[in-house]
Amino acid sequence: MTRLAGDFEWRRVMASALIPALLYSTGVGAILPAIPLIVSRLGEPLFADTSTALAVTGIVTALLMIGELVGNLPGGWLVSRLGERNSMLGAACLSIVGIVVCMVSRAPGGVGVGVFLIGLATAVFGLARHAFITTYVPVAYRARVLATVGGLFRFGYFVGPFLTVAVLTLFGALESAYWIHLTTCVASIAVLLFTRDPERVMQARDRASGEHAAPARRRSGGLAYTIVTRRDVLLRLGVGAAVISALRAGRIVALPLWAVSIGLDEVTTATIVGVAGGVDFALFYVGGWLIDRYGRMWNALPSTLGLAVSLVALAFTHDLPHAVTWFVALALVMSIANGLGTGILLTLGADLADPHDPAPFLGAWRFTGSLGNAGAPVALAVLTAAVSLPFAAGALGAVGIVGAVILARYIPRFIPGESLRLSRRGSQGR
Repeated sequence: MTRLAGDFEWRRVMASALIPALLYSTGVGAILPAIPLIVSRLGEPLFADTSTALAVTGIVTALLMIGELVGNLPGGWLVSRLGERNSMLGAACLSIVGIVVCMVSRAPGGVGVGVFLIGLATAVFGLARHAFITTYVPVAYRARVLATVGGLFRFGYFVGPFLTVAVLTLFGALESAYWIHLTTCVASIAVLLFTRDPERVMQARDRASGEHAAPARRRSGGLAYTIVTRRDVLLRLGVGAAVISALRAGRIVALPLWAVSIGLDEVTTATIVGVAGGVDFALFYVGGWLIDRYGRMWNALPSTLGLAVSLVALAFTHDLPHAVTWFVALALVMSIANGLGTGILLTLGADLADPHDPAPFLGAWRFTGSLGNAGAPVALAVLTAAVSLPFAAGALGAVGIVGAVILARYIPRFIPGESLRLSRRGSQGR
């Protein structure tokens, strides 16, 4: 399959495919900083013990990631049967139900139910885009497009909190974040309804041009069948994917905690984390280009090792005279490593999935990654409470180094032709 990268029709199809993802992620980003504060306020009359209230707040906030973890498995089955566009519409509607539950709830438990539903919807939404791109995007452009998807989600999570601050300044109610999420979900539904279905556009274009861009869609044996038949890759390379997700989630949790532990104020902390997030986002396309030009190994290993070694190094700087300087420097190194790694998990999943029916495998693949995403913050909290924050950061970094070894061993095994050879790829694909 060959298409020109600058083709106007292709750009229009990708706009209808990617704009809903940007809108939806912005809505999720808007509620991320608001949920803990809202739950904490609702829990004050119910819990006399401050530590109990904090624990409940943490659990409710984590339900978003737990919902994503749970939603990846049935999400693969759902996308396989309903199609990408219908699945996104259903996910956006479910997310609206979740935010309405949050709106009407007057107790932390009710908000938790709503947040969990939003997590389920987020898993299906992301999986549907992943499946579409896996099936219809040429291999030569796959990584760049998937990195763009990852970059858009990161951009939404980056911009969403600032929208919440702006609305909060105007209206003074923290619950305004709910309305931002509701609005972006409605907007994404409108885009999906009033733009052409990209899947049908691609199929019609290929029939008209005589190309065979994607194999005829067929249903595989289903989710359980996929997990059993692909357990080899899921239990090996999937572990590497979980480690990458753990490093990313651990970084998000560890940096603010580290700033507090070395005595930085809230404004300084927010500034450092914000600048680091901007560096991360700015490099998303470079990461995709690196994969398409030189291969998956040239993205996966530098990114994973960069995050892992930075965390290990950070563990030894807590009590140094220039601890703040070390923190800023290593936070930026982590952002560069993470930004260059944008799209690697999506690309590996697309490479390994059945092109005839990718959704079941992608659901299982994303589930393995979500295990690391959900588990790392819990592990950091436990290790910090049991030993110390530097020990927790160093332990996560050590796990990351092991993960890099796993990736180096199994990427060439399961994706033939992948190595650290410095060779031109690009339009040749594989």
